[in-house]
Amino acid sequence: MEQYFNVKKNFGFGCMRLPMKGGEVDTDEFCRMVDAFLADGFNYFDTAHGYLQGKSELALRECLVRRYPRDRFVLTDKLTNGYFHSAEDVRPFFEKQLAWCGVDYFDFYLMHAQSKEIFENFKRCRAYEQALALRDEGKIRHFGISFHDKAEVLEEILTEYPQIEVVQIQLNYVDFEDPAVQSRRCYEVCRRHNKPVIVMEPVKGGTLVRLPEEAQNIFDALGGGSNASYAIRFAASFEGIMMVLSGMSDMQQMQDNLSYMKEFRPLDERERAAIEQVCAVFRGMHMIPCTACRYCTDGCPRHISIPDLFSCLNAKNIYHDWNADYYYREVYTKRGGKASDCIGCGRCEKSCPQHLPIRALLKDVAKEFEKA
Repeated sequence: MEQYFNVKKNFGFGCMRLPMKGGEVDTDEFCRMVDAFLADGFNYFDTAHGYLQGKSELALRECLVRRYPRDRFVLTDKLTNGYFHSAEDVRPFFEKQLAWCGVDYFDFYLMHAQSKEIFENFKRCRAYEQALALRDEGKIRHFGISFHDKAEVLEEILTEYPQIEVVQIQLNYVDFEDPAVQSRRCYEVCRRHNKPVIVMEPVKGGTLVRLPEEAQNIFDALGGGSNASYAIRFAASFEGIMMVLSGMSDMQQMQDNLSYMKEFRPLDERERAAIEQVCAVFRGMHMIPCTACRYCTDGCPRHISIPDLFSCLNAKNIYHDWNADYYYREVYTKRGGKASDCIGCGRCEKSCPQHLPIRALLKDVAKEFEKA
């Protein structure tokens, strides 16, 4: 594993939010971003089959794998619940992922979005054991998990499977002390088990880039970097962090991220104090802590664009203007999929990494935007 700690500045390209054009990945823009990323010495790419409904893996094959030698990049993929239903399904799905990505092996292969319920299904299908066998065969170089649950569940998994080499957790300055996400406690479990940490959602799906005015004024007073820079550097400043992922969707975001991660420096005391103040602002706003991962929208029988509707409500609470109403009516629900269309089946809540009470929150959205 030691060579992966030498990946430059512990900064990775998360491929869940790629540049899009007309519903497809903008491969020209993605190629430019891949080139810029590699040119600056970075080489870690993270994907999963559920990202962009399978388009992420295919885009990586076209824009990275077919354009660069295999030893120029580190590629992580994941085994996601829902794409296998028995032990016999695991290996064929894995082989398809290799083909979709156009590689013979993955540097890292993670058991995806582990929670107590999902972990039980992975155990039933002997997914961990099969991944370890694939590692023994050389088709996986390193085996790990990505995790979305409470710290005690992570403790249970790492105790039961000490073969786990790396753990990917959600860690950002808003969630660090959050009692639901438990970023700090999960990080501490990883440290106790001596597991390197990969950080996902360092900017919380863009929430920590698009700040409310009061929070923005705090960072502006520093007279320094971008909002993303404070969030990503916060995550990268902890001991034992192997990689911080950023889901970049255009060249501007790429160039901003590279500008401060090329010569990384941890946050100083003044910057940490500013982050504490920004956290206090968020705690006072009671925002829906959705990261827009969009897992909830797959399989929604009413085709409700849940993250976008939550974004509308958050925007209404922050900015108090008509734009949120316009986007709700004319953009996200013009052809159906209103919050009130929810039938309460609960599929969304089972797939939500943040464990949000989505059905109840959709009622709040309907109450705000569907007034008579």
